[in-house]
Amino acid sequence: MIPGFSARRRFKDLNEREILALAISAEEDDARIYRSYAEMLRADYPDTAAIFDGMAKEEDGHRKRLIELYRARFGEVIPLIRREHVAGFYARRPVWLVENLGIDRIRAEAEGMERDAEAFYLKAAQASRDAETRKLLGDLAAAEAGHQVRAGQLEAQHLSDDVLEKEQRKSHRQFVLTWVQPGLAGLMDGSVSTLAPIFATAFATQDTWTTFLVGLAASVGAGISMGFTEAASDDGELSGRGSPVKRGFASGVMTTLGGLGHALPYLIPDFWTATILAFAVVFMELWAIAWIQNRYMETPFLRATFQVVLGGALVFAAGVLIGSG
Repeated sequence: MIPGFSARRRFKDLNEREILALAISAEEDDARIYRSYAEMLRADYPDTAAIFDGMAKEEDGHRKRLIELYRARFGEVIPLIRREHVAGFYARRPVWLVENLGIDRIRAEAEGMERDAEAFYLKAAQASRDAETRKLLGDLAAAEAGHQVRAGQLEAQHLSDDVLEKEQRKSHRQFVLTWVQPGLAGLMDGSVSTLAPIFATAFATQDTWTTFLVGLAASVGAGISMGFTEAASDDGELSGRGSPVKRGFASGVMTTLGGLGHALPYLIPDFWTATILAFAVVFMELWAIAWIQNRYMETPFLRATFQVVLGGALVFAAGVLIGSG
């Protein structure tokens, strides 16, 4: 909190000296964010990292000009005022929340940063009654618009069509390795491996509540097991498959959901209604697995369907035969 203030200030209550100080701190923060993006992407996406290096330099240039203007008008002492001190001022997402979103989302986040700043300054300028303040806010808005133009120039300079295509392929491959592959393995395990215990219990007892409890236990247990197994099997350093925590989370959650899908219908008291609905859910789960294999793993759809349906049918038949016996 700013010394002397008991609460966050409203932007319209700031004077020109405070607005200029706020702009200076905002430029410093944005330059730091862009450098963080560049450092984060440098190893895998050097061309995009070069873009963020250039954008950080642009922010440095704007900050220097703002400081020169401040010195000319108000002297050497710049008051400490930051985004979080001003109600309604545009916020920046922490870098650690953005780094997991993928390269396209990081680029979009950077574009949004510039648009938000420009839109805020324009709106504030329109609401201002003071001519000098209106001009200052308008100049800041124009500077942010200039950042967007410069970002486009830097992208054209560093990112050819071949480089973009290469980065897109690499980003897609990383997404598949980190999220899709372990998630698909979990969905297959949860959907198929729980068929036998759930339907064996259903036909052996014809008690829907008991069947649901068995399905719940099997699904949660399998999810925990698959999650820890995936996380512990590969730290991602040599294979490049990404964070073991992310992979374990994807595998564990999808395993649990795969089993719960055909366990939840047994919350319905009527046995045959619940069982028929569970059959329908199993069909949708197997179709989803085949679709994901075809969409992300490039497995021919007919082959994926045959493999999934055959495996599911065998496990399902085993469960029904054991339960009926």
